[in-house]
Amino acid sequence: MRVYVPLTLPGLAEAHRTGQLGDGPFTAYAVTPALREWYLSDDIEELEYAALSRAALASLRLLAADPAAPRRRVVVAVDVADGAASAEPGRGPDPAVLGEVRLAGPVRLAKAAAVHVDAEDAEEDVAAAAQALEAADKGDDDAQFVVDGAEDHELLWFATQEIPQLVA
Repeated sequence: MRVYVPLTLPGLAEAHRTGQLGDGPFTAYAVTPALREWYLSDDIEELEYAALSRAALASLRLLAADPAAPRRRVVVAVDVADGAASAEPGRGPDPAVLGEVRLAGPVRLAKAAAVHVDAEDAEEDVAAAAQALEAADKGDDDAQFVVDGAEDHELLWFATQEIPQLVA
């Protein structure tokens, strides 16, 4: 099963240093039954892109909580055993948690398939989106427009061998 782990660049540096993602139960994103139901598609590539997008939004939330982190969203795509990630039971198709899964413990970074990171030219829009996130969550349409502006930037794909250059 492919899961998408939201991080920041400092979080990626820490994962690179320790060789693992997470240090206990942690949240990631995947193609869950609720995401399939919400997205109404059977195309696995579209569904995985939707899960990646959910993880990118979670990365934006991590950036909002860490003003010192470079303003670039980071998502690590990791292959884990089926059953290693579980959707929270009883949460249903709540839009706030679509695609959210829990991993019980750390995952070796060696299992990563790829890393997705914003280009440097996205930093200004990502910074504005991180700053506007709280107001957007409270229903401010103008703030939501700013948050959506970060989503206009596609995350770039990097091989795991490129992590040292990303965190340097």
